Amino acid sequence: MCTLVIDHRPEARIPLLLVAVRDEFTDRDWAPPAAHWPDRPGLLGGRDLRAGGTWLAVDPAARRAGCVLNGRGRMADPESRRSRGDLPLRAAAGEPLPDLTPYDPFHLVTADPAHGVTLLGWNGETSTRTDVGPGTHLVVNTGLDPAEPRAARFTPRFAAAPRPDPRPGDTPEAAWKTWLTLIEGDGLPLDDPAALIVRRRVTDREYGSTSVTLLALSRDGVRYDFRADPARPVWTTVLPG
Repeated sequence: MCTLVIDHRPEARIPLLLVAVRDEFTDRDWAPPAAHWPDRPGLLGGRDLRAGGTWLAVDPAARRAGCVLNGRGRMADPESRRSRGDLPLRAAAGEPLPDLTPYDPFHLVTADPAHGVTLLGWNGETSTRTDVGPGTHLVVNTGLDPAEPRAARFTPRFAAAPRPDPRPGDTPEAAWKTWLTLIEGDGLPLDDPAALIVRRRVTDREYGSTSVTLLALSRDGVRYDFRADPARPVWTTVLPG
């Protein structure tokens, strides 16, 4: 699963607002956002402790973020497969991407106020690049897919809600209050096909939403709030804006 909400308003004081919901097996170990990568000391993000990468990385100095979602298509050769977790690091650092053949399918979003938002899709055979224009968009595992149940339900709801305008010194609740009901699931049960926050059993393991990241990217700075357990309304401010 996984969901990324993009609200892109180039004329606004804060052109880019992002909501990233990470879905994963709940027994997969990870560490909360920090500067985890000595070879990229300027980057912040949560770290997957199995593969060493991340699902979302931020370069505060460049006001740039990279986020990856699993895609659909042909899986890579197991003998040469690389973790998709290095892709957000490369995107946030502004680095060129390598040959995509060793990667399983993905959707990689790169966002910064100066250059807007791009979506790179890879299905295991071909890649596509999309410039994500102004407006409210949801990226899911099928990409920019307005018919997908989460996108169909939540895109109009985020677009219609009063847009957050986080200020330095705001608590996370004050910064994002107009979106919090949506971010907390909008009242849907956790197993609903349209649910933003999910929890379910897959064979003998539990799968579900393991974190929520809120980003506000402007030319003046980055606001970065993080919630490690979507079921508990406890937020940590990683960067105050």
